[in-house]
Amino acid sequence: MATIKVNPGICGLLSTFTIQADDEQMVSIKIRSDCPHVLAMQAELVDLDGYAECFSNILDSTIYKVANDYIRHIACPVPAAIIKGMEVACGLALPKDVEIGISND
Repeated sequence: MATIKVNPGICGLLSTFTIQADDEQMVSIKIRSDCPHVLAMQAELVDLDGYAECFSNILDSTIYKVANDYIRHIACPVPAAIIKGMEVACGLALPKDVEIGISND
């Protein structure tokens, strides 16, 4: 199981995802979020093949297709965070935080 916490930046709408892999392939995702758009994704993120998601390209990814239907801001880090969590839940990656640092220099 992997738990992913996302602080997306200026919007301040925090999200937490719990991702469980069954036999290290079929994935279930539980979403808690302050963002109504992210919460709306829950209904469509069921019975996902974790390996297929982790090894697909962005245009074929169910995660990104669903995000395209619900998330209104293209720079939202949530879709990438979900896939990073799927990699950990499926045993394809070790847990390691991802950082994006932004400054106005």
